[in-house]
Amino acid sequence: MQDTPLLEMRQISKVFPGVRALNQVSIALQAGEVRALVGENGAGKSTLIKILSGVYQPTEGEIVLNGQSNTIQDPAHALKLGIIPVHQEVNLEPYLSIAENIYIGRQPRNRFGLIDFGQMNKDAARWLAELGVATDPSLPLGMISIAERQMVAIARAVSLDARVVIFDEPTSSLTLRETERLFTVVRRLKAKNIGVIYISHRLEEIFRICDTLTVMRDGGLVSTKAIADVNTDSVIRMMIGRDLTDLYQKTHTPIGSPVLEVKHLTVKGILNDISLTLHRGEILGISGLVGAGRTELARAIFGDLAYQAGEILVDGKLIRPSCPDDCIAAGIGLVPEDRKDQGLVLPMPVKNNISMAVLGRLAQLGVIRGRKEAQLAEESVRRLAIKTPSIQQQVQFLSGGNQQRVVIAKWLATHPKVLLIDEPTRGIDVGAKSEIYALLNRLASQGVAILMISSELPEILAMSDRILVMHQGRIRAELPGKSATEETIMRFAAGQTV
Repeated sequence: MQDTPLLEMRQISKVFPGVRALNQVSIALQAGEVRALVGENGAGKSTLIKILSGVYQPTEGEIVLNGQSNTIQDPAHALKLGIIPVHQEVNLEPYLSIAENIYIGRQPRNRFGLIDFGQMNKDAARWLAELGVATDPSLPLGMISIAERQMVAIARAVSLDARVVIFDEPTSSLTLRETERLFTVVRRLKAKNIGVIYISHRLEEIFRICDTLTVMRDGGLVSTKAIADVNTDSVIRMMIGRDLTDLYQKTHTPIGSPVLEVKHLTVKGILNDISLTLHRGEILGISGLVGAGRTELARAIFGDLAYQAGEILVDGKLIRPSCPDDCIAAGIGLVPEDRKDQGLVLPMPVKNNISMAVLGRLAQLGVIRGRKEAQLAEESVRRLAIKTPSIQQQVQFLSGGNQQRVVIAKWLATHPKVLLIDEPTRGIDVGAKSEIYALLNRLASQGVAILMISSELPEILAMSDRILVMHQGRIRAELPGKSATEETIMRFAAGQTV
């Protein structure tokens, strides 16, 4: 590594009306360095990265790139300077082709000045191949999975003339195999003397891929250290300001009678002959690789995906859902994988997001009773310890963990018998994870039947009473939570037998 930093952010502060989001934060990144940036949601990481990528202007401070001070005017200027962000929430155009998304704004032209689609597809295929992706680049982006879209976003980033690449939770939607491909890409960037800022809540990734680590808390800089000088416990302690002695605290409650029964459920081309039983007070884990049908199973149970065969029973009563409203009436709630697009209305206040599933109960003569709605929201905020200035705060300004609590609060307002929860801790920090696990334990102890889908094997193993493993739209195995192992789950998830 060189002595002169590739990038310096000097004494960066950012003040929003009534809030100091960043306070005198300084970071120096060397060429060829992979720097982890960690902290709880709300620590200031996103604000810092938005300043670096031109979304926000700093209130105070200076950005120096290759020894030259720069005022990064907007995201386009950041790209021109070689600062390339890869966001957790993939911000691409679903109706354009994969190649068009990779080359948007810089499409190759033929001698007539027209877009050279053949050359563009060829070049896009080359970048995708570097990531081990064999998808046809002429396909519309909307036809591929979320995980594949993430790889397209990464392909776009590495195809640009990058000096600094910022990865923001890049593996949140990736399989283990795709994660390994991403690590290979990061190592290639490092070998080309490109600086990498790597943001992730998955600390095991930090220790595998990063050289140094910067910890933020409450808008300030806590510490910068070499990865070799820290361990998981010390990083967590710096992040949350206290010891977290046991992240997974599973409370074992008595399992009650069956509440949800799924019999021979089939969705053509997606799910094949799925049967399961979920009991009161039970946390039933659903594991499997991306594309195994886990999310589609939750959607079918919730009435959001039509099925061609099979039965769904709640408390022994057959339901024939034609839409989610039928399932809500039967006592089923769904916390979706993508909370921002499917679980929340981001510009709306916390109050309205919590009440939207029970407006009929809150209305009188077709008019929503504002006092009742506010009372419900206040009780939910207090019960779930949602950190918000008020129930009028727009939910888009809450941290990821608090947004997740708002989604859960919305469904708890319906008094569900069954809670389907897809990727409960995706993209949230370790402190918030611990609080979500405690909440799930409390709900189970109150008799709520929980079906939990997760890509994180430690989460599945620690929190599940039983585990169902899916592969290619089928349930391949049922395992007891106490004795299952990561190796056993992965073998079944890959379609093997033990």
